Amino acid sequence: MGKGRGGYGGFGGMPGNMSNLMKQAQRMQREMQEKQEALEQSEFEATTGGGAVTVKMTGKREMTELTISPEAVDPDDVEMLQDMVISAVNEVLRKIDAANEENVSKLTGGMGGLGGLF
Repeated sequence: MGKGRGGYGGFGGMPGNMSNLMKQAQRMQREMQEKQEALEQSEFEATTGGGAVTVKMTGKREMTELTISPEAVDPDDVEMLQDMVISAVNEVLRKIDAANEENVSKLTGGMGGLGGLF
């Protein structure tokens, strides 16, 4: 190591740049946490069967409401009702995932994890 380099092996400007990267990472982490909390408080809804089944969930993936139209209840075709419920639950989960992915994409701006550092 040469004199006057502060022991950084010739990377004189690196400590400042690293500090800026750390600040940026902390800011992004804080923003992500805020967006995650907002997402968890949001409500998502999906409907199947032309309104026969409606499912509502929070961003925490907790079901808050399941509505089944009386017309959808056919004792001779329980499987269809089950399929509609499964379909509505899966659709609302897809909506939650899409909202979460959108939050991450907005934060990283396509940087792929801080410009490929991580």
